[in-house]
Amino acid sequence: MSTLPKSTQVLVVGGGPGGSTAATLLARQGFDVTLVEKEITPRYHIGESLLPSALEIFELLGIRDKVESYGCQQKEGAYFVWGPRQWGIEFQRLLNKYTFQVRRGRFDKLLLEHASEQGVKVFDGIEIRKLSFDGERPISATWSSGGMNGSSGEIAFDFLIDASGRSGLMSTQYLQNRRYHKEFQNIAIWGYWKNVDFSKIWPENGTVSARTEDGSGWIWAIPLSDDTLSTGLVLNKEIYKQRKSQASLEGIYAAGIADCPYVSDLVKTAELASPIKVEQDYSYVADKFAGPGYFMLGDAACFLDPLLSTGVHLAFFGGMLSAASIGSVLRNEVTQEQAYSFYDKTLRFHYLTLLVFVSSFYHITGNPEDMDMDADPSAGPRRFIAEVEDLQKVEPQMRQLVSEHMVELLTKAEEGVRLMVAEELEGTAKLSGELDPKHQAVFLQLWRGVFGYLPDFDGLRLKTQTNLRLVSVSEDDAAALTLDTVLDEKYYAQQEADMALTK
Repeated sequence: MSTLPKSTQVLVVGGGPGGSTAATLLARQGFDVTLVEKEITPRYHIGESLLPSALEIFELLGIRDKVESYGCQQKEGAYFVWGPRQWGIEFQRLLNKYTFQVRRGRFDKLLLEHASEQGVKVFDGIEIRKLSFDGERPISATWSSGGMNGSSGEIAFDFLIDASGRSGLMSTQYLQNRRYHKEFQNIAIWGYWKNVDFSKIWPENGTVSARTEDGSGWIWAIPLSDDTLSTGLVLNKEIYKQRKSQASLEGIYAAGIADCPYVSDLVKTAELASPIKVEQDYSYVADKFAGPGYFMLGDAACFLDPLLSTGVHLAFFGGMLSAASIGSVLRNEVTQEQAYSFYDKTLRFHYLTLLVFVSSFYHITGNPEDMDMDADPSAGPRRFIAEVEDLQKVEPQMRQLVSEHMVELLTKAEEGVRLMVAEELEGTAKLSGELDPKHQAVFLQLWRGVFGYLPDFDGLRLKTQTNLRLVSVSEDDAAALTLDTVLDEKYYAQQEADMALTK
């Protein structure tokens, strides 16, 4: 399609995973959707490791077979070297799943091509210059393409999905409601390595997250399908500033890898095959994710930290949730005000849950004094939860819900971690012993709970089966997963039975 239409029901700004997901799911519901991407695709992007939750999104999109055959690196789990502790998580063993490591340029292009096949009007090389408003509601966008000699025009819309990434069309240019985290003031420095011995990575093609020995930062190592290893060093901004006064960017990066024996061993026979890249000021959140006529998602709404690969997951989740919300409004199943409130509260709950999980991982797993399980086992997570600034800025009911949920999961997860310590046997990381079924169930629920559990808000619930939509709790006969259910011994017993069937 060569020319943008004059109007559309839904305009999606941004062609990353979140924008493609929202556009595809709306088009599959029969709505008129136009998606514009500023860059000419494929374009480079960091964020190459997917979580197991991606498989459910692929099923919803109807794209799983394409992804499976696309040549992405299949990822079997994750391995952590965090201070004196080392452990692995095998997704197939604990979740009966796997996931992928992806080159984002090719992967995002695949999602866009699929969106087009599903009926989305897709345009790349289109920049949104300005939004026009009716009161607080955006109603049209002025666009341009091709620089000085290109074309331009205006497109009207009923709803705007802002998936514009870090540039944050609505948040930075109009609402000015983005806040940067005091907790995560980190710098990421990364490059790509060739001739890495992938056989040293366990689980197979898993994401490695390893702290430096001096405790000043950590390193990711992500094996990709073109036989390269994406390797990044994450440092606190103040530590980076100190080192920058004494060394080059390349020197800081090399020193960080040298101070991380597990990763330095991976790349000792490899060579750096790319320029070094650096990013900063990437941890932030908008105070509001939705309002009259607009929904913000992915990096346009919030971003946490590279640890645990939550970025693409949040983008997928926001895309799914916005498509359900807008679809329900356009079918007159909920009011617009209900949809905005539900979207904001649900995405924020999901984001805050991940925030506490990632933060607690930094603080608890890295500090031996927080691992004293003979003392109050919830003291570590509960203490840090009380300190997280973002939790103090939301309504008390949500803050309590997130806090209680995460304290229980983190406390039980730490018990599981202590039994999952791995050791090096003949150069390959192996589990030092079998977990008993209850601890397996705890770990399974930790990953499902963090990446799948959602409460009801405003008497509504997200429904993904049959038709993607918002439904009234009173009309939904499906049993909701509640905190009481998560912690119920019968639930653990059922998880034991489920896992016994998969062995």
